[in-house]
Amino acid sequence: MKWKRGRSGNRNVIDIRGAKRGGGGGGGGFGGIGGMGGGGMQLPGGKGKIGGLVGVIIVIIVIGTQVLGGGGSGGGTGFDMGSMFPGMGAVPGAENPSPIPAGEDPDADLKDFSAYVFTDAQQVWRKAFTRDGRRWQDAQLVLYSGAVSTGGCGNATSAVGPFYCPADNRVYLDLSFYKDMKNQLGADGDFAWAYVIAHEMGHHVQNMGGISDEVSREKREQSESRNEISVRNELQADCLAGVWASTVFDQLEAGDLDEAIGASEAVGDDRLQSRGGGSVNPDSFTHGTSAQRHRWFKTGFESGDPASCDTFSGDI
Repeated sequence: MKWKRGRSGNRNVIDIRGAKRGGGGGGGGFGGIGGMGGGGMQLPGGKGKIGGLVGVIIVIIVIGTQVLGGGGSGGGTGFDMGSMFPGMGAVPGAENPSPIPAGEDPDADLKDFSAYVFTDAQQVWRKAFTRDGRRWQDAQLVLYSGAVSTGGCGNATSAVGPFYCPADNRVYLDLSFYKDMKNQLGADGDFAWAYVIAHEMGHHVQNMGGISDEVSREKREQSESRNEISVRNELQADCLAGVWASTVFDQLEAGDLDEAIGASEAVGDDRLQSRGGGSVNPDSFTHGTSAQRHRWFKTGFESGDPASCDTFSGDI
């Protein structure tokens, strides 16, 4: 992916890898990472359209209410390795972060690229929401190492993978996951990494649109359908990641799209459960199969329209 340096130094990127950490651990665990048409605004730099986000988000929420209320779909937060933690906490070092000096940082390039993708995705969604008169609050990217305490989703270790906390509007990322994707999941490349970040920003879009609240309510009220609700929610975040990817179409290089699709497949529930000869239990899926994740990311990319990301009704 062709990208420009210089976006890492902004107030929405908090690097606490050099700060003294609080305790890790945490409860719960972050599981790992239809026809709603409309014309609309051209996304900056891309080939797709956002089809009137006011209508899209409202329609998605209505669909979520109607379908979920009838016993079926979802929304929430977290990556393929993600769901909600109970408890409260604060990001250690967030007010006075002590970032590793660039000259001493072995992950300086990965940090800059991560900040670039995060900032670009945020700008795309902020412009879309603002244009349609919708409230938008910036998300923040927290880079940590080993363990972290969030501002409302409890504590986590890097073992949970990248995740989004709707309570504090922050994406949490341990850069070591980049190597884990390559070495353990077979998902390599810069655009595979971009997919991970864009997926988490998709959860922030859901949060700003009110979808996360609706999903949380439905999970409480329909505990027997919690997993299906989670799957539908995660697939929508995949689709929204694809929508963002369509906006950087002119920056993509040969193989980039394959990298993102490969990453989406690598973190499918069936693929993860079968690693090492494990058994696959569809009833325990929380993020979707490899085929589903591939399909919904590609749906968002090819349409460039969040209206195509209706995972709350019909088959997925």
